[in-house]
Amino acid sequence: MKSAAVSKSSTLDRVLVLEMVRVTEAAAVAASKLIGRGDEKAADHAAVEAMRKAFDELYMDGTVVIGEGERDEAPMLYIGEKVGGAPGKGPKIDIALDPLEGTTITAMAGPNALAVLAAAEAGCLLNAPDTYMDKLAVGPGYPEGIISLEKSVTENVTAVAEAKGVKPADITVCVLDRPRHADIIAELRSLGCGIHMISDGDVAGVIAVTDPETGIDLYMGQGGAPEGVLAAAALRCVGGQFNGRLVFRNEDEKARARKWGIEEKDFDRVYKLEELAKGDCIFAATGVTSGSLLEGVKVRRDGTMTTESVVMRASSGTVRWIKGEHRLG
Repeated sequence: MKSAAVSKSSTLDRVLVLEMVRVTEAAAVAASKLIGRGDEKAADHAAVEAMRKAFDELYMDGTVVIGEGERDEAPMLYIGEKVGGAPGKGPKIDIALDPLEGTTITAMAGPNALAVLAAAEAGCLLNAPDTYMDKLAVGPGYPEGIISLEKSVTENVTAVAEAKGVKPADITVCVLDRPRHADIIAELRSLGCGIHMISDGDVAGVIAVTDPETGIDLYMGQGGAPEGVLAAAALRCVGGQFNGRLVFRNEDEKARARKWGIEEKDFDRVYKLEELAKGDCIFAATGVTSGSLLEGVKVRRDGTMTTESVVMRASSGTVRWIKGEHRLG
């Protein structure tokens, strides 16, 4: 499904969309070597290092706006870091990334670990602080404004059910399996809804609402704000609606938000899809472990590695599914 029209003079016209897949492929392949090894940090480090190296091969002047943390917390892919092989020359692009979305999943060989990134023209991605975010998402084909974080769980489920022509009990909702979601789960159970619980990886969880084959109608719950921006970029490309509201647990998190340009008046703001990711944007993801969205990295007997990726673009509404073979070393 095509998204809202965007400018034909997009800076991203000068960046090959498929090149972004090479970046997520590199991170996924590197992380895959640590699947099931029980070492989250090693898996994440491998993905970060591979993604950073792959960025340097692209002709662009990129800036990380959502990354591995602040400079003193992350040696590579930190917020504000310049990436790309053409600093000061190539198109200026903002990058949101998670080299390994699902570090615990990877360490434990669970499903839905991904290497993901979003790219947009400078200033088009919300510079979200590393806090929690209340998230609510629904797939394409519904009236605008059908969901809202200012409504209750029951009101949102009922609205989607009525638009779909089914009962609330026929709606399936994806929820991250965390104690903080006990009230959401209890309310969904009272409606008789199906609940698809995931242990981690809420970018894949949000994107699942856009694919009828998953059977998931809604995504609800609290997860990382940076991941919310990544998911919003994907929805911008394929359709759907998203609400996000930053959640602050202490004054330090509020100070971080101010540092990255979030004003105090917006601390309780409900961000809509195009306020998180606007204009033309690209979303790319490669599976590390197999899940609802993508197959994970596989190693054949001859040493060849196979990957499955998806790359989306907002301006064209194009979604490409890409299978790769990597003959290494």
